[in-house]
Amino acid sequence: MSEDRIRAAARAVEHQKQWFQQLRTQAAEGAPIALVNADVPHEIFRALDIPYVVNQWWASIIAAKRRGAESLEALRSRGLPDQSLQYDAMPLGEQLLPEDRRPWGGLPRPAFAVAERHGDVTQKVFEQWSTGSGAAGETEVFLLSRTAADPVPDRWWELVPHRWEEAFGAERIDLLQAEILELTAWLEERTGRRLDRQRLAEIMRLSNEQAEWNRRTRDLIASCRPCPVPVRDVIPAVMIPQWHRGTRWAVDAARSLYEEVRERVESAAAAPGPETGSAEERLRLMWIGRGLWSDLDLYSRFQQSHGAVFVWSMYLAIAADGYIRYGEDPLRALAARFTGITDQLYVPPWSAQWYAKEALSHGVDGVVHLVADDTPGAAFITEELEGSGIPALEIRANNADQRSSAAAGIPERIAEFLRSRVSR
Repeated sequence: MSEDRIRAAARAVEHQKQWFQQLRTQAAEGAPIALVNADVPHEIFRALDIPYVVNQWWASIIAAKRRGAESLEALRSRGLPDQSLQYDAMPLGEQLLPEDRRPWGGLPRPAFAVAERHGDVTQKVFEQWSTGSGAAGETEVFLLSRTAADPVPDRWWELVPHRWEEAFGAERIDLLQAEILELTAWLEERTGRRLDRQRLAEIMRLSNEQAEWNRRTRDLIASCRPCPVPVRDVIPAVMIPQWHRGTRWAVDAARSLYEEVRERVESAAAAPGPETGSAEERLRLMWIGRGLWSDLDLYSRFQQSHGAVFVWSMYLAIAADGYIRYGEDPLRALAARFTGITDQLYVPPWSAQWYAKEALSHGVDGVVHLVADDTPGAAFITEELEGSGIPALEIRANNADQRSSAAAGIPERIAEFLRSRVSR
C-alpha cells in the first residue's frame, strides 16, 4: 500500500476548505445557513439553496485540529455536560472558543439547526442552539421524529434501492414524508424560497448516480488483495462528497475515486512487487464505528508492526449500500432514504447482519468496534461476527473526544487483540 495520499482525498479536502470559506463569506453577507445532523434530509436544503454544514463533519474538523477538549471544556464552564454525546455537542462548544482558537475561522452562527430525535440527549444538545446558554441564541431549531421497525427485513441492502416500501414500511415513510413537508414549509416561510420538485428530482438522480460509483469502489476494494488504498484516505475521499450529495461535483468526485482505485489495482497487477504492499498485508482488519478523527494515523500504525491493514470503514460501505433510492416521487424517495439510516448503521439486527456481510466480502481477519455511548446493541454485532468466525474487539470510547479515546488505550488494546486473537 502506497504511503502517498491518494489524489481523490487531497482534492476533496482542498475543495472542502474552499467551500467552507465561501460559506463563511455567504454568512457574512447575510445569507442564512443551516447546521444539520447527518441523519437529516440534506437534499431539501440543497433544493432550497440554503447552505448547510453537517454537525458531525464539523465535529470531525474540531477534533482533527485538536480543539475538541477545549470546546467541551467551554460547555462545562456553562454548566453543560462534557462527557455525553460529545460528537453532537462539540460544535456547540466551538462557538464559545476565542476567535483565534476556532478551526478554519470558526462556524458562522447558523440560522437553523435541524436534527432527528434519535435520543433524549441529541434533542437536548440541539435545543441549546436556540436557548443562548450554550452558543448562538438566535438559531431556530427543528426536530424530526425517530421511528423503529417491526418486523425487521432480512438483507435490507438488497431491498432499499427499489423496494424501500417493503424494507421500511409505509407508516414510517409516511411520517417522515409529512415531517419533510413540514420542514420545507418552515424553511420556505423563513427564507421566502419555494421548493422546486423538479430540482429535487434532479438532486435525487445525481445522488443515486454518486451512490452507484461508491458501490463500484467498495466492491473493487473488497475483491482486491492487497488493499489498494489506505482507509484513512478513503474516508475523506468518500465522505466529503457525501456532504455535497446531489451535485455534479460530488458525482465526479465519486467517479474519480473509483477510477483511481481501479488504476492502482491495474498498476499492481501489471508490476507486482514490494511497492504494492503485498508483503505488508498479512492481516485484514475492519473498523466498525465512527472515525477516530484525532488520530487518523491509527489506521496505518499496525501495518509495519503486525502486517495488519484496515481495509474497511463504514463510510464507503454505507455510501454504497445505504443511500440509493429510486422512485418516481422524489419527496417520498427522500423520506425512504432517511427513514432507516440509523437502523442500518447502529440497530441490530439491521446493523449486525450488514456488518457480517461486509466483513465476509472483504475477507477480514478481525474487527475493531468502537462503541459510542449512543450506540445500542454492540453485543449483538459482536455475536453476529463471532458466529461468522470473525474475532471482534469492542472498545468503548467517544471517537471525537481525545480525552475519552486516550483513556480507553485504543492502540494498546488493538495490539493485544492482534497478538492474542487475530491470526491466519
